Amino acid sequence: MATRKVDVRTQKQEIVRVTQQLLDAISCKDYESYAKLCDPSMTCFEPETLGNLIEGMDFHRFYFDTSASSAASSASRKLQIHTTLLNPNVHLMGEEGACIAYVRLTQYVDKNGEARTRQAQETRVWQKRNGRGWLSVHVHRSGDPASGIVSDLCLP
Repeated sequence: MATRKVDVRTQKQEIVRVTQQLLDAISCKDYESYAKLCDPSMTCFEPETLGNLIEGMDFHRFYFDTSASSAASSASRKLQIHTTLLNPNVHLMGEEGACIAYVRLTQYVDKNGEARTRQAQETRVWQKRNGRGWLSVHVHRSGDPASGIVSDLCLP
């Protein structure tokens, strides 16, 4: 019985770790790392989707590309984004599925040099796939849209 308890704790820690890796990829604008952690047909509900269910990676790619071009246009400033995952709650669904719910705090410096923080509530569904490890198959986010951070970072 004690072995099973350790396995559950280890599995939950793995889900927290892979979720933090995904958030770090977003913060670093690293689409390649982000895409490796996501199923190509991932679905999402986010403030940016305006209540619509989106399927696939093209929707997300747009924000990476837009954010990267914004960063390039303001190369004189070092853009820093830091993401903190708060109060993660992991539900295991067998050995190949998991759901994590948490609060996401995103800290950044806006175009005026002011430190800002945005908060969102997220739920991610993960599925373990042979050969690829854990993949995000669905995300639901509410709270501040990420696009607000992009517009705050852009120079006037």
